[in-house]
Amino acid sequence: MAFSLEGKLVVAISSRALFDFEEENQIFEASDDSAYMQLQLNRIDLPAKPGVAYPLVKKLLTFNEGGQQNVEVVILSRNDPVSGLRVFRSAKNAGLAIERGVFTRGRAPYHYLKSLQANLFLSANADDVRATLDAGFPAAMVFPQSKQLAESNPDEIRIAFDGDAVLFSDEAERIFQAKGLDAFVAHESHKVETPLPPGPFKPLLEALHRLQVSAKKSGQPMKIRTALVTARSAPAHERAIRTLMAWGVTVDEAMFLGGLAKKDFLKEFQPDFFFDDQLGHCELASDVAPTGQVLSGIANQIK
Repeated sequence: MAFSLEGKLVVAISSRALFDFEEENQIFEASDDSAYMQLQLNRIDLPAKPGVAYPLVKKLLTFNEGGQQNVEVVILSRNDPVSGLRVFRSAKNAGLAIERGVFTRGRAPYHYLKSLQANLFLSANADDVRATLDAGFPAAMVFPQSKQLAESNPDEIRIAFDGDAVLFSDEAERIFQAKGLDAFVAHESHKVETPLPPGPFKPLLEALHRLQVSAKKSGQPMKIRTALVTARSAPAHERAIRTLMAWGVTVDEAMFLGGLAKKDFLKEFQPDFFFDDQLGHCELASDVAPTGQVLSGIANQIK
């Protein structure tokens, strides 16, 4: 019987997001792929160190213990197949049950996301992230230098999302950018009962919600906790909450910060990953938690 990804939480991840290949990447950028391939081949028996998304992946894979098959993690990488050998060996050495991978040797890999039915793609390559978002899949550019929280909350996955241009569209953000805060508040108050259009990460939140409900019913020891961390404040908070209600999904925590620094609140929440569209927020957040920038919305339009 053919293996099916139907109903699973599918995370596609680049080798640089899963493992620390920053030194090897410097060789790739300074020369050509042949030197990079040779270096990876020379180090094939040297397990790579954990990368920024490693703790998240390790926790997610626990949902497959006890004969369950709820999560699929797939390597989706611009690496060549030879370099892919080291990736798989490093995963095996780390005890990560990763069986599938696609290696494209320099070509954009996002074309395979439809076949993978992916709910998320994590990559250190900005072009691949933009192409993935344009294709309609949740994707974020990881900050390899992000602080890792490998030992934090070992029995709970914590994921935090920004609102506008991440969970929701950038409709309201465009009003704010063009006309200022007062116009933004007036717009959101007027449309308070109209759900915001979905943003690129709605499918991931929905998939996490399904996994969260299923895990609770089955008594799975690993828990999932989600948070909305947004610059919105009252009265603009209400439309965000009503939108989630209309979608039939929930978040466990909501932080309406009204301009307060997200970094301080993320330090307390201790997410395994935080997703935001704005570079400044991501740079600050990466000091306290694994962070991915969602290269969508008006804040990321290439001028």
